Amino acid sequence: MEYKTIAERCEARFVEKKSEFIGYLAPVSSEDEAADFINEIRAMHRKATHNCYAYILRENSAARHSDDGEPSGTAGVPIYEVLRKEGLSDVACVVTRYFGGIMLGAGGLVRAYTRAAKDAATAARIKVMAMAARLELSVDYALYGRLPQVFSEFGTRTESEEFADTVNISLYVREELCEKLTEKLIDCCNGKISVNIAKKEWHDFAQN
Repeated sequence: MEYKTIAERCEARFVEKKSEFIGYLAPVSSEDEAADFINEIRAMHRKATHNCYAYILRENSAARHSDDGEPSGTAGVPIYEVLRKEGLSDVACVVTRYFGGIMLGAGGLVRAYTRAAKDAATAARIKVMAMAARLELSVDYALYGRLPQVFSEFGTRTESEEFADTVNISLYVREELCEKLTEKLIDCCNGKISVNIAKKEWHDFAQN
């Protein structure tokens, strides 16, 4: 099982009919972290007309949104829908609006808040997190050249390579592929490779 989230905070802004919209997106792992982020943006923009938000968490499948004074359904829900359609989890988005004096109407508000959240998501570096096994490999130099093709086949992510008396490699592979990868490595090296599972943890498998 895997999920998508973002690597770090990001933002995007634009002006629509003299109103400034600023979308902020942050990785969060709990409702407390989401609340802290929302309150931080509110404090940063105390003079803003609205600070609307939405968040989606894996923890307890929690999700919330707020229009923060905008007409019902014109801000929080559109922000939430962007996060949902992007398939993001463990994220919070706040869209700050400074009113410019021109009414946008319900449809205009939905489009503006959607764009602000979407632009922030577009600016983010996406992480594809999956439960992975970290393998520690040790192989002779003569066999090292056989490994890259196997790594590519199994979509591994190399953490480090050390060239000493032997080549020592630390890499991640999706947990469900660990056994097959181990068998393939032993087979392609005619048994002359050491493969040890160091630990299992969540790891980013997004394409760079």
